[in-house]
Amino acid sequence: MTKFKANIVPLNAEKIGHKAHGTATFEIDDNQLTINIEMHDTPANIQHWEHFHGFPDGHQAEIATMDQDQNGDGFVDLPETEPVSGTTMVPFNDEPAKMDIPNDEYPVSDANGDFSYTRVVPLDQLEENFKKAFSDSNLELDKRVVYIHGIPTDVNLPGSVAGEVGPYDAHVTLPIAVGKIEKA
Repeated sequence: MTKFKANIVPLNAEKIGHKAHGTATFEIDDNQLTINIEMHDTPANIQHWEHFHGFPDGHQAEIATMDQDQNGDGFVDLPETEPVSGTTMVPFNDEPAKMDIPNDEYPVSDANGDFSYTRVVPLDQLEENFKKAFSDSNLELDKRVVYIHGIPTDVNLPGSVAGEVGPYDAHVTLPIAVGKIEKA
């Protein structure tokens, strides 16, 4: 069995009023990838997109910090994470192996802002779809970062905050926490 872990730390906490934090673990055993994410102090009672991001060429992804706020609006939005973290790769939704990112099948936090997510994914199916999406790239978990996204729609975001994905606006895609995946 091979294990990986990410300690997830807050991002954009000062602006959103939540210091979202938690852990993510990934265990590979035979042909299964078990994903477990435990989050705390996220905005309550809303859906939170969560994914791992990275570079298809295998370049080492790093976590974004407030240093990535290139336009100086006080927020690190999804496009501002890309230079250090790469692109959105695998969603942690109802069916990660399908690699269907924009949908409404992500965890919803409880009234305290907590949520748990666990999925057992057929590794061969995930790897096959990953290679199709990213030109024969490999998962390489230890070169990826985990992002947790999502703030309430009543939070006033400046027009400079970007991150629209299909019908979903920056409230859905704004990163609230991030962690570097490392071999355990």
